[in-house]
Amino acid sequence: MVKLIASDLDGTIIDKNNNICQENLKAIKKINNANIPFVVCTGKTYSIYKELCSCFDASYGIFGNGTSVIDLKSEKILFENVLDFLDVKKCIELAKSQNLHVHIYTNNYIITEKLLYLDLRNYKLQKKHKNNTLKFKIVPDLLNYINNKSLSISKIIISGTSSLDNVKNYLLNINVDIYSVKKYGEYKDEIINKEYEYLDIIPKNTNKDTAIDFLCNYLKINKNEILAIGDNLNDLELVQNAGIGVAVANAYEELKKVATYTTKAPVEQGAFAEAIYKYVDF
Repeated sequence: MVKLIASDLDGTIIDKNNNICQENLKAIKKINNANIPFVVCTGKTYSIYKELCSCFDASYGIFGNGTSVIDLKSEKILFENVLDFLDVKKCIELAKSQNLHVHIYTNNYIITEKLLYLDLRNYKLQKKHKNNTLKFKIVPDLLNYINNKSLSISKIIISGTSSLDNVKNYLLNINVDIYSVKKYGEYKDEIINKEYEYLDIIPKNTNKDTAIDFLCNYLKINKNEILAIGDNLNDLELVQNAGIGVAVANAYEELKKVATYTTKAPVEQGAFAEAIYKYVDF
């Protein structure tokens, strides 16, 4: 019996053009009507998806790939983890030495020296959907700004149009976890019409699955009673370790290999809804 449903958003419920099909919305409504806790799990911060979470009437949110867990009904932060300043400094210095783009996330801000890749994507989406909870700050020197303001950083994004494998390997020597995302070919960023890849850098031993572990303890739910759904590599541990792990049809092959089930439908055609109706007895 499924007692909790945890799902990624981008590429799982929301398609690459930021649309949500009606089948997925109807499935979410059925989940809420059945009083099954619905947990949104995303690499984005709460400020980016606050309005959407409200529309979904989700119970809990895992944000920043596990850097925070929030009770969405009360907006209470149940868990939070931030990067050490020295690790932030090393990441930014390395990115600049390689002429790579870097931006950071705090609870309410995306801070950058110039809008280019993922931060430009988020800026365009914010303008399109008039999300006033997400704010952007463009500064002349990112590291100096962080130092002077004593900011708490939940994650760093390093972006470029060529391979970042060497950068990732170097950063593995410091106290961080890194997810590599390649937006090429069918995964091209249609919002800004650009191909690129980026490194999503968060505190060590932090991911969606460790956040689910925290939530399971908090709610007294056994992990084998969870249905987890995703599409990307940052969903791998979540899908692999859930009682039922589902990869949507458009997911990365690595995720499909560890999933209990792969949907027939892609995200645009209601993959999330397919998974829900297959495994949840309403």
